[in-house]
Amino acid sequence: MDKPIKLAILASGNGTNAQQISEYFANSKTVKVDLIIYNKRDAYVAKRAENLGIESRYFNRHDFLETDNVLNLLKERNIDYIILAGFLLLVPENLLSAFPNHIINIHPALLPKYGGKGMYGHHVHEAVVANHESETGITIHVIDHRYDCGTTLFQAYCKVLPIDTADDVAAKIHLLEKEFFPRVIESYILNRPMPTQHDK
Repeated sequence: MDKPIKLAILASGNGTNAQQISEYFANSKTVKVDLIIYNKRDAYVAKRAENLGIESRYFNRHDFLETDNVLNLLKERNIDYIILAGFLLLVPENLLSAFPNHIINIHPALLPKYGGKGMYGHHVHEAVVANHESETGITIHVIDHRYDCGTTLFQAYCKVLPIDTADDVAAKIHLLEKEFFPRVIESYILNRPMPTQHDK
């Protein structure tokens, strides 16, 4: 491979997953995080990108939904794959058309459960606890034009105990995200076998 596969990460908030993905590929010769794009002006992910030495750019809702500004930047930088890491806008049609089967998302539940508009972050964990679920997990998938749909690549599970709070569930989900999200991205884009979860 002459040059690495280039990733752009789209994020809206704190950027924990963006940082973990960037660090995972930091020394890779085959995959490179080239750009981090964020859509909330004060998102902490911008600071994380600065600390990592990765270029970051802010685009507002209008830029994403009404213009080709984001798409043009991705094309300029020869981006191969888009990774959604806590990105809360519905990805617009121009990006879906330009990157078919090349946009990967992670959701903090076992889709199709607890997916759809408004189901993100702590809202998901609160719903899982309120419904007395015995397990939850993460879903990593290739997106389509609907929230939390598309082709599932991988799911990992964790137990939900009767005494667990939404914060407890969030902590378990973060561990799964850290362990599996970068590895699943790597497996998918390099056409390698997916990782397996040995212990539910």
